[in-house]
Amino acid sequence: MFRKIDPCELAIKPFDAIGRDWMLITAADGEKTNAMTASWGGIGILWGEPVATCYIRPQRYTRELVDNGEYFSLCFFGQEQRAAMGLCGKLSGRDTDKVAQTGLTVVGDKAAPYFAEAELVLICRKMYRQEMQPECFVDPEIAKHYPDNDYHITYIAKVEECLIRE
Repeated sequence: MFRKIDPCELAIKPFDAIGRDWMLITAADGEKTNAMTASWGGIGILWGEPVATCYIRPQRYTRELVDNGEYFSLCFFGQEQRAAMGLCGKLSGRDTDKVAQTGLTVVGDKAAPYFAEAELVLICRKMYRQEMQPECFVDPEIAKHYPDNDYHITYIAKVEECLIRE
């Protein structure tokens, strides 16, 4: 069971929650739900709104679903779901139903599905999308993350709902 809270009341350590513990970016096309593991992102305020940022490489199947929809969710889990999150980072939803393989339970509506097992869910509505441009890298060290020139796409999304497990 989840309880809805104001996003500004959220009390997490974002560097741990995103960078160390990971999150699942989850989206659907109406029929199929897919999720990918992410450890790059952020939360804060932009344009006077609570926002979440995430970054998806262009070849990821989840990117297609995020691009084709208005909403997506960011799901945060306890350590007991670490193996499921690892699967979502290794398998492609284009080739297999990796959500079924994780054993996670999809809930929510088809516009913004999320997982019943999550500890925290951010329902996000896209506000901004831009492909990273290598000529904009101020620090030349950033290029080492892109040996294949597959630059991430940046998504900034308004946090429409913040759900905490009770």
